[in-house]
Amino acid sequence: MHRGSVVLGVGRDAAHSTHEAAAHAAIARQLAELLGYDFAGAFVPGQAYPGHLYFVPGDVLIGLDAAAACGIRSADDLFGGVVPERVVASKAITHPLVDGASRVPDGWSDTFAERVRPVVLPGFSAFAADDARRAGRALLALGHVRIKPAHGNAGRGQRVVASAADLDDVIAECDPPTLARDGLVLETDLVDLTTWSVGQVRVDNHTIAYYGTQWLTRDNTGEVAYGGSGLRVHRGGFDALLREPLPERVREAVAQAQLYDTAARQCFPRMFASRRNYDVVQGLDHRGQPHAGVLESSWRVGGASGAEAVALLRFRDEPGRRWLGVRTEELYGAGVQAPAGAHVLFHGMDPVAGPLLKYTVVEDDDDT
Repeated sequence: MHRGSVVLGVGRDAAHSTHEAAAHAAIARQLAELLGYDFAGAFVPGQAYPGHLYFVPGDVLIGLDAAAACGIRSADDLFGGVVPERVVASKAITHPLVDGASRVPDGWSDTFAERVRPVVLPGFSAFAADDARRAGRALLALGHVRIKPAHGNAGRGQRVVASAADLDDVIAECDPPTLARDGLVLETDLVDLTTWSVGQVRVDNHTIAYYGTQWLTRDNTGEVAYGGSGLRVHRGGFDALLREPLPERVREAVAQAQLYDTAARQCFPRMFASRRNYDVVQGLDHRGQPHAGVLESSWRVGGASGAEAVALLRFRDEPGRRWLGVRTEELYGAGVQAPAGAHVLFHGMDPVAGPLLKYTVVEDDDDT
């Protein structure tokens, strides 16, 4: 008897590239093994699937009715998340709008921005050029300002400005309709920084939480790209993780991520997610003042998800295990090889990205 089927993608949210599609398929196969389901490949609307249908979308799904039409009604139905409005899936919710903002997107929550203010960097979000200029000038009084596309990832498209003239030049390059739809994030720029990856994942009755650091690399064109994450994964959720004897900097990062996560669930009550990942940064501004805070959420399959899947399977197979060290890495260029024992997610020539290797490997198997 079939318990269920694991499928990839829902409409336009499918993976954006060949290597992403391959990696997502590899992760979906691992989740199918975890659930005891069949892996059924790409989702085909109207096709009959045996048992419960479990989705691995490539992006956060936007629109609860559209998700429900596919059978996604709760976090039990997917690896990722569903949000009611586009803005909720972006970096923009992290910061408030400037006073008297000329554009407020559908689904915006002033309450959320206020709730998370203690655990994010000084910053603003803007959906119009004049708002962005006012926000940037206010932040320049504190030092250099980082400007980020609200829906960007892996650091792509980000700029740092040190003057009002530079700020105006960057904003002038923005396409007004794109700015109105997606928004910009402007926040204090940090140096000498550490970026933590903090997350909680629940699949069926299996729950893990983790912390770790991530790093960037250069892709085959020399552009900045995600390079990998090294995670220490624990059995249980955020509460269980915070009961562990964590280093103080880690404890601060996990507590900030948990507050952000709780605020999101309370301020956007219609959203749901089984994979809840947060980037948390600690560093100094250009005046030497320390800052720490959540940069953004990721409620979808991500760069660390290969490590998450490996950890979920190991915890299932070893009920007495409390924690596990896992690393996921992305290496660009020809001739690179995965280490012994690695689970390869993609190794080959991507038509756009070029030669690329993506793998996950258990780094520390000691549970003493």
